[in-house]
Amino acid sequence: PYFVDLQRPELLVNNTINLYLTTEPGVTVGIWHTVPGSRGAEAQGKDQRWYEEALADAHPIIIYMHGNGGTRASSHRVQFLKASSAGGQDLVGAMGAANFHILALDYRGYGDSSGHPTENGLTTDVLALYDWAKARSGNSSILFWGHSLGTGVATNLARKLQEERGVQVDGVVLESAYSNIREAASSNCMAKLYYYFPGFEYFILDPLHLSNLFFSTDENFKIMSCPLLLLHAEDDMVLPLDMGRKVFELARNTYEDKNKVKLVIFPKKLGLGHDYISYNPELPTLVK
Repeated sequence: PYFVDLQRPELLVNNTINLYLTTEPGVTVGIWHTVPGSRGAEAQGKDQRWYEEALADAHPIIIYMHGNGGTRASSHRVQFLKASSAGGQDLVGAMGAANFHILALDYRGYGDSSGHPTENGLTTDVLALYDWAKARSGNSSILFWGHSLGTGVATNLARKLQEERGVQVDGVVLESAYSNIREAASSNCMAKLYYYFPGFEYFILDPLHLSNLFFSTDENFKIMSCPLLLLHAEDDMVLPLDMGRKVFELARNTYEDKNKVKLVIFPKKLGLGHDYISYNPELPTLVK
């Protein structure tokens, strides 16, 4: 959104502070930290040190990885973060109100974050944020939440932790997920209009791989073993429900413990589409 001061999240969402994290030399990313709604009154006027210490208060922590467009200030992401309305009443459907800490970052090249976005770079950014949060969170659970493009980042990171460190993240939530970036591009409703045109794969799909863009959630599942929750709306026009069902089956087929994999489908009548699952009042209960 235009004319948003990313350094002043309090203009859009309560109980939130802005901070910056250097994820590798020359790259700094912007982050909003929202504390649980139950600590809202206590958070008033507090500085970054207080917010960092609050991460160890035993409330679960969500690291939120947004989709392809916009910034952490986009309206549906603000709704996800909200801990309370201006009048102090809890907002149903908002994860901050459900007593989660939320760390929402803009990847490199997004918002006021420096650098240029690449798949490896996005994964590096979130890994640095995970390490930062882990160093401050005590025994609090940490969940990865990816939306759309961010689902590929979330599974990349879960796999990387498992493979390279033997660490299993406490849980992964995939909102509007896809199997890999090539299939996501070809299943998009707009892409289907051109799918049978000569050269579609050469001009549209092949350059993704040549640019080292894979986001292979289907392959990542083969390594992952953490609890996995998939959320998809029937009326998602960007990544249709068939893709969500496919991702669910891919996970079920690779996980030894099938009970760790859940799929929640939101009916078309709710009108949640691709971006607005965070507006559903049942969301916090489903995640808990």
